[in-house]
Amino acid sequence: MALKVYLSGEIHTDWREQIIEGCKGLEVSFGAPVTDHDASDDCGVAVLGAEENKYWHDHKGAMVNAIRTRKGIADADVVVVRFGDKYKQWNAAFDAGYAAALGKSIIVLSPPEHQHALKEVHAAALAVAEEPRQVVEILNYVLTGKLPG
Repeated sequence: MALKVYLSGEIHTDWREQIIEGCKGLEVSFGAPVTDHDASDDCGVAVLGAEENKYWHDHKGAMVNAIRTRKGIADADVVVVRFGDKYKQWNAAFDAGYAAALGKSIIVLSPPEHQHALKEVHAAALAVAEEPRQVVEILNYVLTGKLPG
């Protein structure tokens, strides 16, 4: 069995790299949004033309980014959604809802202090992890049937 995993959410830490590194040797392929913050913010105006109004600037970028995000989530077997500490990841909550609507298996990765704020997102997930290592262990178990340790 092989898995396609989409890594959604927070872009300010190395959690994606930890999961990808931890899954070496497993039949897992990964997809993700563009994690270069400036490129993600400015892709719409860079391609489609400048906007004086910040709303339309952001709107163009969101629409262009949504092409990649929708494809990545639709093709995924598992969607990992990371909520970090630094910013509110509204886009991650949207991705989790989209994945849930498509019937995707969702793993939420979030700190314990976000439990109350994310209770509805957690309720849609099949697992809620606090550390990237736990996501690796879940994927390893799903693919091999082996418990950690």
